[in-house]
Amino acid sequence: MTELQLRKQIIATALAMNSPGINRGTSGNVSARWKSGCLITPSGLRYEDTRPSDIVFVDSRGNARGKRPPSSEWRFHHDIYRSRTDTCAVVHTHSSFATSLACLGKDVPAFHYMVAVTGGDSIRCAPYATFGTQQLSTNALKALNNRKACLLANHGMITTGKTLDDALALTVEVEALCEQYWRALQVGKPAILSAKEMRTVLKKFASYGQSSTITARRKSKTKSR
Repeated sequence: MTELQLRKQIIATALAMNSPGINRGTSGNVSARWKSGCLITPSGLRYEDTRPSDIVFVDSRGNARGKRPPSSEWRFHHDIYRSRTDTCAVVHTHSSFATSLACLGKDVPAFHYMVAVTGGDSIRCAPYATFGTQQLSTNALKALNNRKACLLANHGMITTGKTLDDALALTVEVEALCEQYWRALQVGKPAILSAKEMRTVLKKFASYGQSSTITARRKSKTKSR
């Protein structure tokens, strides 16, 4: 993928997270790993008005290059890429249900086995820190340890992925889980799956989906040759 193509895909991802309402207005931000740094949406510009040239490059030292300032949350994007070599895309939103739980400082426990899609038996909520600060980034990195997503107290959520499509799909999944958990809490206390069961689910998730099936078939064909 060329740099121009990636810039266009970042904009498309930002627009895609707004269209179903998992983000609104100019809140939230999107980035993708590029060379030694990352490309990220600019600060305070409507996604509908964003052009490829508006996307900002932040290098490995945190220096921004572009005609606009980067998103105010560039720090945790930058730090995630530095600490997570498996991550090539980051999406941050202020989606309604995830943010509602985050405003209560609640982790999302294993009330549903699909919580495992984030990489563990819970979706952690990072402690509050002022937006755009190093402390927020530090808190987020801790909450993301061995996870692909987290909530940010009184703020929103972060999701990560190997591609922008992966990160966006996980954003949709996390928001759905937060909605289900929120609704369950209105009725009573949800039953929580055991740590043993979630370990079983996580093992099954390792071979879940089309990509794993295709990989297995390729390995089988290679051996037969």
